[in-house]
Amino acid sequence: MTTHSDPPQESFRLSMLLYDTRYRSMTIQVVALIGFMLAAAWLINNTMQNLAALGKPVEFGFFTEPSSYDINQHILEYDSRDTHLRASFIGLLNTIIVAVLGCVTATIVGVLVGVLRLSKNWLVAKIMAVYVEMFRNVPVLLWIVLAMAILIESLPRPSAFRGDDPDATMKIFDSVALTNRGVYVPEPLLSNSLGNIHLFGQSSLRMDVSLDLLALVVVLGLSIFAARKVTARAERIQNATGERPTTWYINLGIILIPSAILLTALGLHLGYPELKGFNFGGGIHMRNSLIALWMALGLYTAAFVAEIVRAGILAVSHGQTEAAAALGLRPNRVMQLVVLPQALRVIVPPLISQYLNLTKNSSLAIAVGYMDITGTLGGITMNQTGRELECVLLLMLVYLTLSLIISSVMNWYNNRVKLVER
Repeated sequence: MTTHSDPPQESFRLSMLLYDTRYRSMTIQVVALIGFMLAAAWLINNTMQNLAALGKPVEFGFFTEPSSYDINQHILEYDSRDTHLRASFIGLLNTIIVAVLGCVTATIVGVLVGVLRLSKNWLVAKIMAVYVEMFRNVPVLLWIVLAMAILIESLPRPSAFRGDDPDATMKIFDSVALTNRGVYVPEPLLSNSLGNIHLFGQSSLRMDVSLDLLALVVVLGLSIFAARKVTARAERIQNATGERPTTWYINLGIILIPSAILLTALGLHLGYPELKGFNFGGGIHMRNSLIALWMALGLYTAAFVAEIVRAGILAVSHGQTEAAAALGLRPNRVMQLVVLPQALRVIVPPLISQYLNLTKNSSLAIAVGYMDITGTLGGITMNQTGRELECVLLLMLVYLTLSLIISSVMNWYNNRVKLVER
């Protein structure tokens, strides 16, 4: 009777780290990592020693010093007596505002232009093609400067609104003033406000969070959740019977009515801009630098988004849309259920890159005097304090963090909408 037994396992030897394929790749990676860490340590140590020899050791105490400069566009309280940390925080918020406005504008315009480029109307398709080629092939800095020049030269001065027979008048029922100093729009005010929550005390990062805004966000969140439940119920009915009930007016009411009731209870009214002296007062003032940067970045990036959208739609086989139409689906349902779910697999990955490019291109704001994080931390603060290394490293960290956040959100969305393969 013959018995079979496993061969004895070979004992581990150091030579196996090089000659055994099971360990060789790991050995090479560990050695490369150690080499990289040693090189980085040498570089950092050498930099620290050189800075110490120049009398400029790395430290961040300058953030507590008064900034001594103004920021013309800010959404939080700020004056020149605040610290450099406060100024950098305001600049960061300005960067986020431009990035959000630009991404929203680029998405809306880009999707519209991308769809119109596929129009069967020859004139519409060619006009969209001219727009895409014109914006894509001119540097974005030139578009920013051109937009700023147009706003300054074409819009009237505030003094033109003065007098019994003024040269310029306010728009939209005398509520919006377009001037060469910026645009003044009505400001939402509440007569029965719930007050504010003061965060971070009197520190440089102090912030007032409106309880009214929090209440509105909660109500909107619950309304959207309820609307999604109504839509899910309609989809179940469609799957069971083949007929989809109309739900758009129900969802619209669920979203708008609770918010309208809340705003009415809070006493919502508008504060209109008025000419006071040599300038307008009241309302919300959007400076030309913000508008020029916003529109230039949005329209420039929209040209790239349009090509991405067009490529995504063309990537879907035309036979699938014909098959969906043959089943009796309406064109909007064909787009929603057949085309977009497949096109998004092509659209979303390059769309992430465009959002990242727009956010980083916002650093060109200094060309038109808009004080973003580059103009504050990487501009005036760095020049006043002489802390070039600290400011540049922090500036790089800020843009890296913003880019990672955008990538994470878009990757989550991509995983949420991608098709489930069987």
